[in-house]
Amino acid sequence: MLLLSWAIVSYTVWMLQPTSLVWSVRSVEWVRQDVPFGNWLVDEVEHVYYTMNAPKKNGPQLKSLPRVGLNKPRAGKAHAHAAAWPPPIKPVFPHPLPGEGVWKPTGPPVDGGPPVLVTTFRPELDYPELVAYVAWFDHTRTDIGYYPGRYEPPNAAVRGPMMVPYDQRWRLLATFNGGFTYTDGNNGSADNGLMNEPLQKGNATLICYRDGRIAIVKWSGGPTVGSDVAWARQSLAPIVWNGQLNPQLDDNPNSPQWGYTLGGVTRVWRTGVGIDRRGNLIYVAADGQTVITLAKILQHAGAVRAMEFDINPEWHTLITYTHGANGLVPTTIGPNPMQSPTRYLVPDDRDFFAVYQPVPGPVTVPFK
Repeated sequence: MLLLSWAIVSYTVWMLQPTSLVWSVRSVEWVRQDVPFGNWLVDEVEHVYYTMNAPKKNGPQLKSLPRVGLNKPRAGKAHAHAAAWPPPIKPVFPHPLPGEGVWKPTGPPVDGGPPVLVTTFRPELDYPELVAYVAWFDHTRTDIGYYPGRYEPPNAAVRGPMMVPYDQRWRLLATFNGGFTYTDGNNGSADNGLMNEPLQKGNATLICYRDGRIAIVKWSGGPTVGSDVAWARQSLAPIVWNGQLNPQLDDNPNSPQWGYTLGGVTRVWRTGVGIDRRGNLIYVAADGQTVITLAKILQHAGAVRAMEFDINPEWHTLITYTHGANGLVPTTIGPNPMQSPTRYLVPDDRDFFAVYQPVPGPVTVPFK
């Protein structure tokens, strides 16, 4: 009776807290956080569920790929922009589907070139029904900001709006999800020179410098960032380095360093980010992936350094925006029925990234 009373009170208090999550996901998070051994229990249940529902080898062939992005510029304009475009992603399958690996813009050009490009391709011959959703962000035509959410990171120096600030939406191009939580790997972060959670030595760190450069580094600078850093976000260990897969992926792909909840071998929705050889940012989301296949997708898409971001079907989010006569129009890239296209336009529980048209001056994270 006492246990039941505790559970009722605990659950009620938890569910009455402000949240952006749907009821089912919020309930699972309550079990993780408040129920004794709850984190272990949820991990075991999820592992069994995702294993039973994993994609089967040699599954059904797709006849078409999901449509993403806008039509490419007309031939004359495309030639003028050619130098700004990355090469198409080489199809894995011998008979590509229409548009496979072909980059599409998501809006008008900035300074003569596309700030954001998106595409899709099938990443594995053995699993022909799986689709990878890829976005490319030109670091010379975008500014990227990192924003704390309502609860993640737990000790944000400045909590901020927990969404894209209203005064910045006129230049908003895209948003995407953050990495593993702070507790799942001691993943530190910082904004505008202020530490949210201490950065950990050796962790893969997506970092933006005040001069606009984006990089992925193995952190070695202590718990705080320097004055030249606009923001930093860690997420586990690197999965691609110098164009090659991290050899530790083969040594122990199910190590907690690839995720404290499901490890690295369970096939599930996974996301990741990478840096190409010109310093541009690549984002990937794909269902039915292990940490090794995610690394291969990022490598195939042109990343020379890469790291795993959040996983599981409720968390992956890539949204692009157009600016119409009636205001901002969000478009979700990749299906996620548990998240609305307006995610990040309203306060969210998790941290995230916003991609903007650049403005003059050093890069900072605008909270207003």
